[in-house]
Amino acid sequence: MKTAKAKLEEIFLDGSARITCPPELTPAPGQYLLVHADGSDASLAVSVFSSQPASQGGFRSAPPLPSVWRPGHSLTIRGPIGHGFSLPLAVRKVVLVAFDDTPARLQGLLSLALKQNAEVVVICDTQTEDLPEVVEVQPLKALVDTLRWADYAAVDVNRENLDRLKEMLAGQEQVTSKVEAQVLVRTPMPCGAQAECGVCALSLHHDWKMICKDGPVFGLGEL
Repeated sequence: MKTAKAKLEEIFLDGSARITCPPELTPAPGQYLLVHADGSDASLAVSVFSSQPASQGGFRSAPPLPSVWRPGHSLTIRGPIGHGFSLPLAVRKVVLVAFDDTPARLQGLLSLALKQNAEVVVICDTQTEDLPEVVEVQPLKALVDTLRWADYAAVDVNRENLDRLKEMLAGQEQVTSKVEAQVLVRTPMPCGAQAECGVCALSLHHDWKMICKDGPVFGLGEL
């Protein structure tokens, strides 16, 4: 894990941004950086996920970012942090599930899946933009049926909605047991896996995990 300087080059209409940084600090899908805007009034660093690599170097972040950040801001970044997604080379039917937000944090997997000639379905109830025509988009109510088709699933969900996800999958063990599934659990992670501050604590099977360091990507069976 390294600390370095980066620069916020451009902010897009969806709230994402193009950030230039040393190549080794570009987070893989599901990993994050702890980022502080130099000179900003905000006292705490924020977790920033990658949406996709930027053609000019660095990466395009997933929204949202702090509203006080502006193009040209110098950033101090630390990372990459945490366990990211791991897309098996053998999978050919991939489903990306944006449970309660945009698919931005999953889009890095989209390009990887297409490179290995996998079919991809994106599930979300939000507006989607800039997706390739070969990608099918389905609403959240199609989740279980789409999992029956898939051999790999990546899910992005806020910690407060994790129980709702479990409720949707309750009684579907025959479906979930045959698909390799990983879940990105989103929550504030202010210490970036350094202080065990407990803000991101998650109770799993009578044990406590820290999302910032034990995740933020977990196997579905762990949850």
